[in-house]
Amino acid sequence: MELKLYDTYERKLRPFGSLESGRAGLYACGPTVYDYAHIGNLRTYLFGDTLRRVLAMNGYEVAHVINITDVGHLTSDGDTGEDKMEKGSRRTRQSAWEIAEFYTKAFEQDLAHLHILAPTVWARATDHIPEQIAFIAEIERKGFSYRTADGIYFDTQRLDRYGHLARLNIAGQQAGHRVDIGDKRSLTDFALWKFSGAEQRQMEWDSPWGRGFPGWHIECSAMSTRYLGALFDIHIGGEDHISVHHSNEIAQHEACHDHPPARYWLHGAFLKLEGGDKMSKSDGGFLRLATLMERGFDPMAYRYLVLSAHYRSPLAFSWDALDAAQTALGRLRQAYYRLPAEGQPDPAYKEAMLAELNHDLNTAKALALMWEVLKSSLPGDVQKATISWLDQTLGLNLDRWVPAAHTVPQAVQALIAARDLARSEKRWADADSLRAHIEAEGFAVRDTAAGTVAEPR
Repeated sequence: MELKLYDTYERKLRPFGSLESGRAGLYACGPTVYDYAHIGNLRTYLFGDTLRRVLAMNGYEVAHVINITDVGHLTSDGDTGEDKMEKGSRRTRQSAWEIAEFYTKAFEQDLAHLHILAPTVWARATDHIPEQIAFIAEIERKGFSYRTADGIYFDTQRLDRYGHLARLNIAGQQAGHRVDIGDKRSLTDFALWKFSGAEQRQMEWDSPWGRGFPGWHIECSAMSTRYLGALFDIHIGGEDHISVHHSNEIAQHEACHDHPPARYWLHGAFLKLEGGDKMSKSDGGFLRLATLMERGFDPMAYRYLVLSAHYRSPLAFSWDALDAAQTALGRLRQAYYRLPAEGQPDPAYKEAMLAELNHDLNTAKALALMWEVLKSSLPGDVQKATISWLDQTLGLNLDRWVPAAHTVPQAVQALIAARDLARSEKRWADADSLRAHIEAEGFAVRDTAAGTVAEPR
């Protein structure tokens, strides 16, 4: 059954075909770690997790890279203002290096709470400065850059197809702009390397052009090439990346390699608050996953809410909607838990579920089919096996849930999460050691497709 994905670059649904048979390269734009991720950010990573799981369901071995932006992202997309890491450092009174480590770990914890699979590679911008310098040097060698008083800039006028992803009206923007562009030749030109200036920064490096730091966009070009090659399968991110970040990524890559970095571009829609406002960190007001948990909501209720809408459709967040999702998830868990085990998935439902997921990740209809199975006349063990098969992709972790009377203590849950991470990273000795710790706490360990399940003995 053919997997079809909506390609933002081509603006149409296209059958997916990987560059290398049986393997798929997937690059996801990661967070700028100057603050916590908000639940709108996390919606994008839930969409990426679904895509990865659907690829795996179709038999692909996925090489999944997420970058960590810990330098170079300025407060304005127009390459003005200060680095967000420096700003975050001043706010917290910690070093930029310390807050990068702190907020990276907080982000990883959010992903674990939502049962989002860890990527194959975490790629930090500060760990790849040589690669970024080399990429800029190649852009310069090919004549696509110029120097100003504050840095090295990409000359977008040299690319006929600049802005194709966003269908930008470059001429209209140039004619109508009312902002000071400084020494830039064009409004759409962007920084490849910024000079430090007279005041020393916490994060700066020597380069052929002078001491400074990379622009925001170059990190993704350099790191995706490093880990996935000059041409890979799929690049994803939020829809806010289309007009600037991803358009600039494509421009850099075309300057170096004469083609975009990825063959498919997928973008998730915004999460909006009641009233229609987009959730944003930059204005200082946003909801964290921890906020939901403090109000008594299970993180998986948020995952359920996100799955109930198509990833390309705006999703309105409200506490009532989250409460409804938690109620539905609770009923699903109870019904699933009571079903007998040891059955085999129903072939007809498997085919129908895969058809929905393969139609541009239609999780809402797949979720509806899960409920349909529960109401069907299929034997209970077949229902359970069918739902379990689908849950490998929806990731609701149904096999890991037990009623309140059998609640797993938080300390044991932490051991379970650590063991799942060790297994995903093929650290088998660590996984065995963690299993022994879990069993020493009085729990039997069972490995399932959804991960480690611990049940009271």
